[in-house]
Amino acid sequence: MTTAFITHRDCWQHDMGAHHPECPDRLGAINDRLISAGLDLHLVFHDAPLADMEQLLRVHRRSHVEMIEQSAPQHGIVHVDPDTAMSPGTWNAALRSAGAGILATDLVMRGEVSTAFCGVRPPGHHAEQAKAMGFCFFNNIAVAAMHAIEAWGLKRVAIVDFDVHHGNGTEDIFSGNDKVLMVSTFQHPFYPFSGTDNPASNMLNVPLPAGTHGDVFRQVVTDIWMPRLREFAPELIYISAGFDAHYEDDMASLGLVESDYSWVTMQLKELAAQTAQGRIVSMLEGGYALSALARSVAAHIKVLADL
Repeated sequence: MTTAFITHRDCWQHDMGAHHPECPDRLGAINDRLISAGLDLHLVFHDAPLADMEQLLRVHRRSHVEMIEQSAPQHGIVHVDPDTAMSPGTWNAALRSAGAGILATDLVMRGEVSTAFCGVRPPGHHAEQAKAMGFCFFNNIAVAAMHAIEAWGLKRVAIVDFDVHHGNGTEDIFSGNDKVLMVSTFQHPFYPFSGTDNPASNMLNVPLPAGTHGDVFRQVVTDIWMPRLREFAPELIYISAGFDAHYEDDMASLGLVESDYSWVTMQLKELAAQTAQGRIVSMLEGGYALSALARSVAAHIKVLADL
Protein backbone atom coordinates (compact mmCIF):
# COMPACT_ATOMS: atom_id res chain seq x y z
CA MET A 1 0.00 0.00 0.00
CA THR A 2 1.21 3.48 -0.84
CA THR A 3 2.12 6.51 1.25
CA ALA A 4 0.39 9.85 0.78
CA PHE A 5 2.23 13.18 0.77
CA ILE A 6 -0.14 16.02 1.57
CA THR A 7 0.70 19.69 1.12
CA HIS A 8 -0.66 22.80 -0.57
CA ARG A 9 0.82 25.80 -2.35
CA ASP A 10 -0.95 28.02 0.21
CA CYS A 11 1.52 26.75 2.82
CA TRP A 12 4.27 28.65 0.98
CA GLN A 13 2.34 31.93 1.34
CA HIS A 14 2.67 32.16 5.12
CA ASP A 15 5.54 34.58 5.78
CA MET A 16 6.73 35.74 9.21
CA GLY A 17 9.37 38.09 7.86
CA ALA A 18 12.92 38.11 6.57
CA HIS A 19 15.32 35.84 8.43
CA HIS A 20 12.59 34.09 10.43
CA PRO A 21 13.62 30.43 10.77
CA GLU A 22 10.10 29.11 10.09
CA CYS A 23 10.19 30.09 6.44
CA PRO A 24 8.72 28.90 3.13
CA ASP A 25 12.14 27.57 2.09
CA ARG A 26 11.59 24.68 4.52
CA LEU A 27 8.99 23.16 2.19
CA GLY A 28 11.09 23.87 -0.88
CA ALA A 29 14.06 22.07 0.64
CA ILE A 30 11.91 19.03 1.45
CA ASN A 31 10.42 18.89 -2.04
CA ASP A 32 13.82 19.22 -3.70
CA ARG A 33 15.21 16.39 -1.58
CA LEU A 34 12.28 14.08 -2.33
CA ILE A 35 12.79 14.64 -6.04
CA SER A 36 16.58 14.28 -5.99
CA ALA A 37 16.27 11.05 -3.98
CA GLY A 38 13.60 9.69 -6.33
CA LEU A 39 11.12 9.32 -3.48
CA ASP A 40 8.47 11.40 -5.21
CA LEU A 41 7.92 8.56 -7.69
CA HIS A 42 6.69 6.32 -4.87
CA LEU A 43 4.28 8.75 -3.18
CA VAL A 44 0.69 9.74 -3.88
CA PHE A 45 0.38 13.53 -3.71
CA HIS A 46 -2.72 15.30 -2.42
CA ASP A 47 -3.67 18.94 -1.96
CA ALA A 48 -4.60 19.74 1.62
CA PRO A 49 -8.19 20.94 2.07
CA LEU A 50 -9.21 23.86 4.26
CA ALA A 51 -10.16 22.79 7.77
CA ASP A 52 -13.64 23.98 8.70
CA MET A 53 -14.90 25.61 11.88
CA GLU A 54 -16.44 22.42 13.26
CA GLN A 55 -13.14 20.57 12.93
CA LEU A 56 -11.18 23.39 14.60
CA LEU A 57 -13.67 23.75 17.44
CA ARG A 58 -13.08 20.15 18.50
CA VAL A 59 -9.79 21.33 19.99
CA HIS A 60 -9.84 25.15 20.04
CA ARG A 61 -12.14 27.71 21.63
CA ARG A 62 -14.26 29.70 19.22
CA SER A 63 -12.76 32.93 20.54
CA HIS A 64 -9.29 31.68 19.57
CA VAL A 65 -10.27 30.77 16.02
CA GLU A 66 -12.04 34.10 15.57
CA MET A 67 -9.04 35.99 16.98
CA ILE A 68 -6.71 34.33 14.46
CA GLU A 69 -9.07 35.12 11.58
CA GLN A 70 -9.51 38.72 12.68
CA SER A 71 -5.76 39.19 13.19
CA ALA A 72 -4.89 38.22 9.60
CA PRO A 73 -3.58 41.37 7.90
CA GLN A 74 -4.44 42.57 4.42
CA HIS A 75 -0.80 43.54 3.96
CA GLY A 76 2.37 43.51 5.98
CA ILE A 77 3.07 41.38 9.04
CA VAL A 78 1.23 41.35 12.38
CA HIS A 79 2.62 39.62 15.48
CA VAL A 80 0.36 37.56 17.74
CA ASP A 81 3.27 36.84 20.08
CA PRO A 82 6.94 37.89 19.98
CA ASP A 83 8.02 35.08 17.64
CA THR A 84 4.71 34.21 15.91
CA ALA A 85 3.45 36.49 13.15
CA MET A 86 0.80 36.59 10.46
CA SER A 87 1.01 37.75 6.86
CA PRO A 88 -1.83 37.96 4.30
CA GLY A 89 -1.26 34.31 3.43
CA THR A 90 -1.23 32.95 6.98
CA TRP A 91 -4.95 32.34 7.50
CA ASN A 92 -5.32 30.03 4.50
CA ALA A 93 -1.98 28.35 5.23
CA ALA A 94 -3.08 27.59 8.79
CA LEU A 95 -6.40 26.18 7.58
CA ARG A 96 -4.60 24.02 4.99
CA SER A 97 -2.14 22.75 7.60
CA ALA A 98 -4.97 21.66 9.88
CA GLY A 99 -6.93 20.31 6.93
CA ALA A 100 -3.99 18.18 5.82
CA GLY A 101 -4.28 16.07 8.96
CA ILE A 102 -8.02 15.65 8.39
CA LEU A 103 -7.44 14.36 4.86
CA ALA A 104 -4.56 12.14 5.98
CA THR A 105 -6.78 10.59 8.64
CA ASP A 106 -9.54 9.93 6.14
CA LEU A 107 -7.11 8.36 3.65
CA VAL A 108 -5.64 5.90 6.15
CA MET A 109 -9.00 5.09 7.72
CA ARG A 110 -10.53 4.36 4.30
CA GLY A 111 -7.58 2.12 3.54
CA GLU A 112 -6.51 4.12 0.48
CA VAL A 113 -3.01 4.43 1.96
CA SER A 114 -1.43 2.95 5.06
CA THR A 115 0.69 5.96 5.95
CA ALA A 116 0.68 9.69 5.21
CA PHE A 117 3.09 12.58 5.65
CA CYS A 118 1.80 16.14 5.82
CA GLY A 119 4.44 18.53 4.54
CA VAL A 120 2.74 21.69 5.74
CA ARG A 121 3.39 24.92 7.57
CA PRO A 122 2.70 26.66 9.89
CA PRO A 123 3.39 23.88 12.40
CA GLY A 124 0.98 23.22 15.24
CA HIS A 125 2.08 21.47 18.42
CA HIS A 126 2.58 24.64 20.50
CA ALA A 127 -0.94 25.95 19.79
CA GLU A 128 -3.09 25.55 22.90
CA GLN A 129 -6.88 25.55 23.13
CA ALA A 130 -6.93 29.34 23.32
CA LYS A 131 -3.40 30.48 22.51
CA ALA A 132 -1.18 30.81 19.45
CA MET A 133 2.54 30.61 20.18
CA GLY A 134 5.84 29.12 19.08
CA PHE A 135 5.21 29.64 15.33
CA CYS A 136 1.85 27.79 15.71
CA PHE A 137 -1.74 28.98 15.21
CA PHE A 138 -3.89 25.83 15.15
CA ASN A 139 -2.83 22.50 16.61
CA ASN A 140 -2.72 20.44 13.43
CA ILE A 141 -2.00 17.07 15.07
CA ALA A 142 -4.75 17.60 17.67
CA VAL A 143 -7.29 18.54 15.01
CA ALA A 144 -6.43 15.34 13.14
CA ALA A 145 -6.52 13.13 16.24
CA MET A 146 -9.90 14.48 17.33
CA HIS A 147 -11.20 13.87 13.80
CA ALA A 148 -10.18 10.23 14.16
CA ILE A 149 -12.03 10.02 17.46
CA GLU A 150 -15.16 11.98 16.51
CA ALA A 151 -15.61 11.13 12.85
CA TRP A 152 -14.20 7.60 12.82
CA GLY A 153 -15.05 6.46 16.33
CA LEU A 154 -11.56 5.42 17.36
CA LYS A 155 -11.08 4.66 21.05
CA ARG A 156 -7.27 4.69 21.28
CA VAL A 157 -5.10 7.20 19.42
CA ALA A 158 -1.39 7.70 20.09
CA ILE A 159 0.53 10.91 19.45
CA VAL A 160 4.32 10.59 19.28
CA ASP A 161 6.25 13.87 19.42
CA PHE A 162 10.03 13.89 18.90
CA ASP A 163 10.36 17.61 18.20
CA VAL A 164 13.13 19.27 20.21
CA HIS A 165 10.51 21.48 21.89
CA HIS A 166 7.80 20.11 24.17
CA GLY A 167 4.38 19.94 22.51
CA ASN A 168 2.70 22.03 25.18
CA GLY A 169 -0.33 22.75 23.03
CA THR A 170 -1.04 19.09 22.36
CA GLU A 171 -0.69 18.36 26.07
CA ASP A 172 -3.00 21.27 26.93
CA ILE A 173 -5.68 19.90 24.59
CA PHE A 174 -5.50 16.20 25.49
CA SER A 175 -4.41 16.16 29.13
CA GLY A 176 -6.64 13.65 30.94
CA ASN A 177 -8.29 12.33 27.75
CA ASP A 178 -8.17 8.54 28.09
CA LYS A 179 -8.64 8.05 24.33
CA VAL A 180 -5.27 9.69 23.66
CA LEU A 181 -1.79 8.67 24.76
CA MET A 182 0.94 11.20 24.07
CA VAL A 183 4.59 10.22 24.32
CA SER A 184 7.32 12.76 23.77
CA THR A 185 10.96 13.67 24.10
CA PHE A 186 12.24 17.24 24.19
CA GLN A 187 15.24 19.26 25.31
CA HIS A 188 14.85 20.54 28.86
CA PRO A 189 15.17 23.15 30.24
CA PHE A 190 14.21 24.82 26.99
CA TYR A 191 11.31 26.61 25.30
CA PRO A 192 8.41 26.42 26.12
CA PHE A 193 9.63 25.38 29.59
CA SER A 194 6.81 22.89 30.13
CA GLY A 195 6.12 19.17 30.21
CA THR A 196 7.72 18.30 33.54
CA ASP A 197 5.25 19.66 36.11
CA ASN A 198 3.00 16.74 37.13
CA PRO A 199 1.70 15.72 33.69
CA ALA A 200 -1.55 13.76 33.47
CA SER A 201 -1.38 9.97 33.35
CA ASN A 202 -1.93 9.91 29.57
CA MET A 203 1.15 12.10 29.01
CA LEU A 204 4.50 10.31 28.91
CA ASN A 205 7.03 13.13 28.68
CA VAL A 206 10.76 12.39 28.70
CA PRO A 207 12.91 15.53 29.02
CA LEU A 208 16.45 15.28 27.64
CA PRO A 209 19.38 17.47 28.63
CA ALA A 210 21.28 19.54 26.08
CA GLY A 211 23.94 17.46 24.36
CA THR A 212 21.88 14.25 24.27
CA HIS A 213 22.66 12.09 21.23
CA GLY A 214 20.93 9.27 19.44
CA ASP A 215 22.06 6.45 21.72
CA VAL A 216 20.19 7.94 24.69
CA PHE A 217 17.18 8.84 22.56
CA ARG A 218 16.97 5.25 21.29
CA GLN A 219 17.20 3.89 24.82
CA VAL A 220 14.34 6.16 25.89
CA VAL A 221 12.20 4.98 22.99
CA THR A 222 12.99 1.31 23.64
CA ASP A 223 12.72 1.30 27.43
CA ILE A 224 10.09 3.97 28.13
CA TRP A 225 7.99 4.79 25.07
CA MET A 226 7.46 1.41 23.47
CA PRO A 227 6.25 -0.57 26.53
CA ARG A 228 3.62 2.09 27.21
CA LEU A 229 2.61 2.30 23.56
CA ARG A 230 2.29 -1.47 23.27
CA GLU A 231 0.16 -1.57 26.41
CA PHE A 232 -2.08 1.18 25.03
CA ALA A 233 -2.42 -0.61 21.65
CA PRO A 234 -3.29 2.44 19.54
CA GLU A 235 -5.68 2.08 16.63
CA LEU A 236 -3.88 4.91 14.79
CA ILE A 237 -0.51 6.54 15.42
CA TYR A 238 0.11 10.24 14.83
CA ILE A 239 3.63 11.65 14.71
CA SER A 240 4.45 15.26 15.50
CA ALA A 241 7.53 15.06 13.32
CA GLY A 242 9.86 17.86 14.33
CA PHE A 243 13.41 17.48 13.06
CA ASP A 244 15.02 20.30 15.07
CA ALA A 245 16.71 17.82 17.42
CA HIS A 246 19.16 17.21 14.56
CA TYR A 247 22.72 18.06 15.51
CA GLU A 248 23.02 20.53 12.59
CA ASP A 249 20.04 22.56 13.80
CA ASP A 250 21.31 25.54 15.78
CA MET A 251 17.86 26.31 17.19
CA ALA A 252 18.59 23.74 19.92
CA SER A 253 21.31 21.52 21.36
CA LEU A 254 20.42 17.86 20.85
CA GLY A 255 22.39 15.55 18.58
CA LEU A 256 20.10 13.32 16.54
CA VAL A 257 20.92 12.36 12.95
CA GLU A 258 18.99 10.93 10.01
CA SER A 259 19.53 7.33 11.09
CA ASP A 260 17.88 8.09 14.44
CA TYR A 261 14.77 9.36 12.67
CA SER A 262 14.74 6.30 10.41
CA TRP A 263 15.12 4.02 13.42
CA VAL A 264 12.31 5.56 15.51
CA THR A 265 10.03 5.54 12.47
CA MET A 266 10.71 1.82 12.05
CA GLN A 267 9.81 1.16 15.69
CA LEU A 268 6.50 2.96 15.18
CA LYS A 269 5.87 1.16 11.90
CA GLU A 270 6.28 -2.19 13.64
CA LEU A 271 3.90 -1.16 16.39
CA ALA A 272 1.34 0.14 13.89
CA ALA A 273 1.45 -3.17 12.05
CA GLN A 274 0.61 -4.97 15.29
CA THR A 275 -2.17 -2.74 16.67
CA ALA A 276 -3.27 -0.15 14.09
CA GLN A 277 -3.51 -1.99 10.76
CA GLY A 278 -0.34 -0.14 9.79
CA ARG A 279 -1.99 3.27 10.03
CA ILE A 280 0.36 6.22 10.67
CA VAL A 281 -0.17 9.92 10.02
CA SER A 282 2.95 12.08 10.34
CA MET A 283 2.84 15.88 10.38
CA LEU A 284 5.76 18.26 10.01
CA GLU A 285 6.54 20.37 13.06
CA GLY A 286 9.99 21.94 13.56
CA GLY A 287 13.30 21.66 11.72
CA TYR A 288 15.13 24.78 10.61
CA ALA A 289 18.52 23.76 9.22
CA LEU A 290 17.30 23.32 5.66
CA SER A 291 19.64 20.58 4.47
CA ALA A 292 19.33 18.56 7.67
CA LEU A 293 15.56 19.01 7.64
CA ALA A 294 15.26 17.79 4.06
CA ARG A 295 17.52 14.78 4.61
CA SER A 296 15.70 13.84 7.82
CA VAL A 297 12.25 14.09 6.25
CA ALA A 298 13.42 11.97 3.33
CA ALA A 299 14.78 9.33 5.72
CA HIS A 300 11.51 9.38 7.67
CA ILE A 301 9.33 9.07 4.56
CA LYS A 302 11.51 6.31 3.13
CA VAL A 303 10.66 4.14 6.14
CA LEU A 304 6.99 5.16 6.14
CA ALA A 305 6.77 4.08 2.49
CA ASP A 306 8.72 0.82 2.95
CA LEU A 307 11.38 1.93 0.47
